[in-house]
Amino acid sequence: MYVVKSPLADADLKVVSEALQGALVDLVDLSLVAKQVHWNVIGQRFRTVHLQLDDVVDTARKHSDTVAERASTLGVSPDGRAVTVAKSTGIDQVAEGWIKDTDAVDTLVKALGAVITRMRERVLSTADPDPVTQDIFIQLTADLEKHHWMFQAENG
Repeated sequence: MYVVKSPLADADLKVVSEALQGALVDLVDLSLVAKQVHWNVIGQRFRTVHLQLDDVVDTARKHSDTVAERASTLGVSPDGRAVTVAKSTGIDQVAEGWIKDTDAVDTLVKALGAVITRMRERVLSTADPDPVTQDIFIQLTADLEKHHWMFQAENG
């Protein structure tokens, strides 16, 4: 049952809804990973890395809301539940306990890289079926790539 009916053809909606759901999972998990590292980072660059992690959390949360609302706009119920995120994430699990600043940076570089790779695939897959969703993916990928660059420069 659809409460909201999408103007997209069923085949296009399937591609777009899978891309939006995958993006939502990635963004929710990225915000959780960044927060976990944020709470546990230690080392000489604690403050810099600590604050930078909050920037990633803010970006991921902002874009996750945009992605979820786009799904709803198309009549697709977004699923950001913990069980769904845990089952579907492509981001490596964060180590338990304190995390040295250099390891924190490496963790974020890997997490961001994994998400960016999948976002770029979504940019391509949504080009024909829904350029509006593609545009959302392009912007959020650009924002994630900026964070990726900044974290890479931390350990440069």
